[in-house]
Amino acid sequence: MPTSLKTKIGRTIGSSESRRLVLADQIPAVVYGHGMTPVKITVDRRDLRVALAGPAGANTILELEVGDAKYPAIIKEMQRDPVKRVVRHVDFMQISLTELITMDIPVHLKGTAKAVLADGGLVDATVNTIQVRATAANIPNEILIDVTNMGMEDVIHLSEIELPAGVTAVGDPDLVIVTVLTTKIEEVAPVVAAPVEGEAGAAAPADGATPAAGAAPAGDAKPTA
Repeated sequence: MPTSLKTKIGRTIGSSESRRLVLADQIPAVVYGHGMTPVKITVDRRDLRVALAGPAGANTILELEVGDAKYPAIIKEMQRDPVKRVVRHVDFMQISLTELITMDIPVHLKGTAKAVLADGGLVDATVNTIQVRATAANIPNEILIDVTNMGMEDVIHLSEIELPAGVTAVGDPDLVIVTVLTTKIEEVAPVVAAPVEGEAGAAAPADGATPAAGAAPAGDAKPTA
Protein backbone atom coordinates (compact mmCIF):
# COMPACT_ATOMS: atom_id res chain seq x y z
CA MET A 1 0.00 0.00 0.00
CA PRO A 2 1.45 3.42 -0.96
CA THR A 3 2.66 5.71 1.81
CA SER A 4 0.84 9.04 1.97
CA LEU A 5 2.88 12.26 1.64
CA LYS A 6 1.34 15.71 1.81
CA THR A 7 2.64 18.45 -0.48
CA LYS A 8 2.04 22.13 -1.14
CA ILE A 9 1.55 23.66 -4.57
CA GLY A 10 2.11 27.14 -5.96
CA ARG A 11 5.74 27.73 -4.99
CA THR A 12 7.76 30.52 -6.59
CA ILE A 13 10.51 29.51 -9.01
CA GLY A 14 14.08 30.78 -8.52
CA SER A 15 17.34 29.96 -6.74
CA SER A 16 16.76 32.53 -3.97
CA GLU A 17 13.29 31.10 -3.29
CA SER A 18 14.73 27.57 -3.24
CA ARG A 19 17.33 28.61 -0.68
CA ARG A 20 14.65 30.22 1.46
CA LEU A 21 12.56 27.05 1.36
CA VAL A 22 15.53 24.85 2.29
CA LEU A 23 16.33 27.07 5.26
CA ALA A 24 12.72 26.67 6.38
CA ASP A 25 13.01 22.85 6.14
CA GLN A 26 10.84 22.83 3.02
CA ILE A 27 12.12 20.98 -0.05
CA PRO A 28 11.33 22.19 -3.58
CA ALA A 29 10.07 19.35 -5.77
CA VAL A 30 8.28 18.48 -8.99
CA VAL A 31 5.92 15.64 -9.91
CA TYR A 32 5.55 14.47 -13.52
CA GLY A 33 4.72 11.41 -15.63
CA HIS A 34 1.95 9.56 -17.50
CA GLY A 35 1.25 12.50 -19.79
CA MET A 36 0.45 14.90 -16.95
CA THR A 37 1.68 18.47 -16.93
CA PRO A 38 4.57 18.71 -14.43
CA VAL A 39 3.48 20.27 -11.14
CA LYS A 40 5.90 22.21 -8.95
CA ILE A 41 5.38 21.38 -5.29
CA THR A 42 6.98 21.66 -1.87
CA VAL A 43 7.34 18.91 0.72
CA ASP A 44 8.16 19.20 4.40
CA ARG A 45 11.59 17.73 5.15
CA ARG A 46 10.36 15.90 8.24
CA ASP A 47 7.34 14.47 6.40
CA LEU A 48 9.59 13.14 3.64
CA ARG A 49 11.97 11.60 6.18
CA VAL A 50 9.06 9.82 7.91
CA ALA A 51 7.62 8.61 4.59
CA LEU A 52 10.96 7.05 3.61
CA ALA A 53 11.70 5.55 7.04
CA GLY A 54 10.34 2.12 6.12
CA PRO A 55 12.36 -0.85 4.84
CA ALA A 56 12.00 0.25 1.20
CA GLY A 57 13.73 3.58 1.90
CA ALA A 58 14.03 5.72 -1.23
CA ASN A 59 12.17 3.01 -3.18
CA THR A 60 8.98 3.53 -1.18
CA ILE A 61 5.82 3.78 -3.29
CA LEU A 62 4.24 7.12 -2.33
CA GLU A 63 0.78 8.59 -2.64
CA LEU A 64 1.37 12.29 -3.19
CA GLU A 65 -1.40 14.58 -2.05
CA VAL A 66 -1.20 17.46 -4.53
CA GLY A 67 -4.07 19.86 -3.94
CA ASP A 68 -7.28 17.88 -4.43
CA ALA A 69 -5.53 15.15 -6.44
CA LYS A 70 -3.58 12.09 -5.34
CA TYR A 71 -0.79 10.55 -7.42
CA PRO A 72 0.96 7.21 -6.86
CA ALA A 73 4.62 8.07 -7.36
CA ILE A 74 8.20 7.10 -6.75
CA ILE A 75 11.30 9.21 -6.20
CA LYS A 76 13.14 9.47 -9.49
CA GLU A 77 15.96 11.70 -8.27
CA MET A 78 17.08 13.46 -5.09
CA GLN A 79 19.55 16.32 -5.41
CA ARG A 80 21.76 16.87 -2.36
CA ASP A 81 23.98 19.69 -1.20
CA PRO A 82 27.56 18.65 -2.12
CA VAL A 83 28.89 19.72 1.30
CA LYS A 84 26.04 19.39 3.83
CA ARG A 85 24.46 16.40 1.97
CA VAL A 86 20.95 17.65 2.80
CA VAL A 87 18.25 17.13 0.15
CA ARG A 88 17.76 20.28 -1.93
CA HIS A 89 15.32 19.08 -4.60
CA VAL A 90 13.23 16.00 -5.35
CA ASP A 91 11.84 14.68 -8.63
CA PHE A 92 8.71 12.55 -8.14
CA MET A 93 7.48 10.40 -11.02
CA GLN A 94 3.82 9.42 -11.20
CA ILE A 95 3.39 5.69 -11.85
CA SER A 96 0.67 3.16 -12.54
CA LEU A 97 0.37 0.50 -9.86
CA THR A 98 -0.31 -2.12 -12.52
CA GLU A 99 2.35 -1.24 -15.11
CA LEU A 100 5.97 -2.42 -15.08
CA ILE A 101 8.54 0.06 -13.79
CA THR A 102 12.35 -0.09 -13.57
CA MET A 103 14.12 0.66 -10.30
CA ASP A 104 17.55 0.28 -8.71
CA ILE A 105 17.38 -2.08 -5.71
CA PRO A 106 20.17 -2.31 -3.09
CA VAL A 107 22.24 -5.52 -2.91
CA HIS A 108 23.04 -7.15 0.45
CA LEU A 109 25.05 -10.32 1.14
CA LYS A 110 23.97 -12.89 3.70
CA GLY A 111 25.73 -15.89 5.21
CA THR A 112 29.42 -16.61 5.85
CA ALA A 113 31.61 -18.25 3.22
CA LYS A 114 33.74 -20.36 5.59
CA ALA A 115 35.68 -21.96 2.72
CA VAL A 116 36.74 -18.50 1.55
CA LEU A 117 37.72 -17.31 5.03
CA ALA A 118 39.81 -20.45 5.61
CA ASP A 119 41.90 -19.66 2.53
CA GLY A 120 42.39 -16.01 3.43
CA GLY A 121 39.78 -14.66 1.04
CA LEU A 122 37.02 -12.07 1.27
CA VAL A 123 33.61 -12.14 -0.39
CA ASP A 124 32.84 -8.80 -2.03
CA ALA A 125 29.83 -7.35 -3.86
CA THR A 126 31.01 -5.60 -7.02
CA VAL A 127 27.85 -3.46 -7.27
CA ASN A 128 25.71 -1.64 -4.73
CA THR A 129 22.41 -1.96 -6.61
CA ILE A 130 20.75 -4.14 -9.23
CA GLN A 131 18.27 -2.71 -11.70
CA VAL A 132 15.03 -4.69 -11.80
CA ARG A 133 11.71 -4.45 -13.57
CA ALA A 134 8.36 -5.21 -11.92
CA THR A 135 5.03 -3.70 -10.98
CA ALA A 136 5.02 -1.32 -8.02
CA ALA A 137 3.43 -3.98 -5.83
CA ASN A 138 6.24 -6.47 -6.58
CA ILE A 139 9.25 -4.18 -6.24
CA PRO A 140 11.48 -5.74 -3.50
CA ASN A 141 13.06 -3.63 -0.76
CA GLU A 142 16.44 -5.32 -1.25
CA ILE A 143 18.19 -8.15 -3.09
CA LEU A 144 19.65 -10.74 -0.68
CA ILE A 145 22.41 -12.99 -2.03
CA ASP A 146 23.47 -16.05 -0.02
CA VAL A 147 27.27 -16.51 -0.15
CA THR A 148 27.51 -19.41 2.33
CA ASN A 149 28.64 -21.99 -0.24
CA MET A 150 31.10 -19.81 -2.14
CA GLY A 151 34.73 -20.97 -2.61
CA MET A 152 37.89 -19.15 -3.59
CA GLU A 153 37.35 -19.42 -7.35
CA ASP A 154 33.62 -18.72 -7.32
CA VAL A 155 31.75 -15.73 -8.74
CA ILE A 156 28.05 -14.95 -8.90
CA HIS A 157 26.65 -13.47 -12.12
CA LEU A 158 23.47 -11.47 -12.60
CA SER A 159 21.77 -14.45 -14.29
CA GLU A 160 22.40 -16.62 -11.18
CA ILE A 161 20.58 -14.37 -8.70
CA GLU A 162 17.23 -15.63 -7.42
CA LEU A 163 14.61 -12.88 -7.66
CA PRO A 164 11.06 -12.77 -6.25
CA ALA A 165 8.16 -13.81 -8.46
CA GLY A 166 7.22 -11.13 -10.97
CA VAL A 167 10.66 -9.46 -10.81
CA THR A 168 13.24 -9.61 -13.61
CA ALA A 169 16.77 -8.26 -13.67
CA VAL A 170 17.75 -5.63 -16.24
CA GLY A 171 21.27 -5.78 -17.67
CA ASP A 172 23.97 -8.14 -18.96
CA PRO A 173 23.33 -11.67 -17.63
CA ASP A 174 27.12 -12.21 -17.38
CA LEU A 175 27.64 -9.15 -15.18
CA VAL A 176 29.65 -10.17 -12.08
CA ILE A 177 27.71 -9.25 -8.95
CA VAL A 178 29.74 -11.06 -6.24
CA THR A 179 33.37 -12.13 -6.36
CA VAL A 180 36.14 -13.30 -4.02
CA LEU A 181 39.15 -11.17 -3.10
CA THR A 182 42.46 -12.64 -1.90
CA THR A 183 43.77 -11.07 1.31
CA LYS A 184 46.50 -13.53 2.31
CA ILE A 185 50.07 -12.31 1.56
CA GLU A 186 52.65 -15.01 0.86
CA GLU A 187 55.96 -14.58 2.72
CA VAL A 188 59.05 -14.55 0.50
CA ALA A 189 62.39 -15.69 1.99
CA PRO A 190 65.12 -12.99 1.81
CA VAL A 191 67.83 -13.59 -0.79
CA VAL A 192 71.40 -13.55 0.59
CA ALA A 193 74.10 -12.58 -1.91
CA ALA A 194 77.07 -15.00 -2.22
CA PRO A 195 80.54 -13.52 -1.31
CA VAL A 196 82.62 -12.43 -4.29
CA GLU A 197 86.11 -14.00 -4.62
CA GLY A 198 88.91 -11.52 -3.97
CA GLU A 199 86.58 -9.06 -2.30
CA ALA A 200 88.16 -6.98 0.48
CA GLY A 201 87.77 -8.54 3.87
CA ALA A 202 87.86 -12.14 2.56
CA ALA A 203 88.56 -14.64 5.32
CA ALA A 204 92.24 -15.62 6.01
CA PRO A 205 93.19 -19.31 5.59
CA ALA A 206 92.56 -21.42 8.65
CA ASP A 207 95.46 -22.48 10.90
CA GLY A 208 97.48 -25.23 9.28
CA ALA A 209 96.17 -24.58 5.81
CA THR A 210 98.71 -24.55 2.95
CA PRO A 211 99.17 -21.11 1.34
CA ALA A 212 98.20 -20.83 -2.27
CA ALA A 213 100.93 -21.41 -4.85
CA GLY A 214 103.14 -18.32 -5.32
CA ALA A 215 102.03 -16.74 -2.13
CA ALA A 216 104.77 -15.58 0.26
CA PRO A 217 104.66 -17.14 3.72
CA ALA A 218 103.58 -14.83 6.41
CA GLY A 219 106.50 -13.01 8.08
CA ASP A 220 108.98 -13.73 5.21
CA ALA A 221 108.37 -10.57 3.29
CA LYS A 222 111.59 -8.69 2.43
CA PRO A 223 111.98 -4.93 2.17
CA THR A 224 112.22 -3.51 -1.32
CA ALA A 225 115.69 -2.44 -2.41
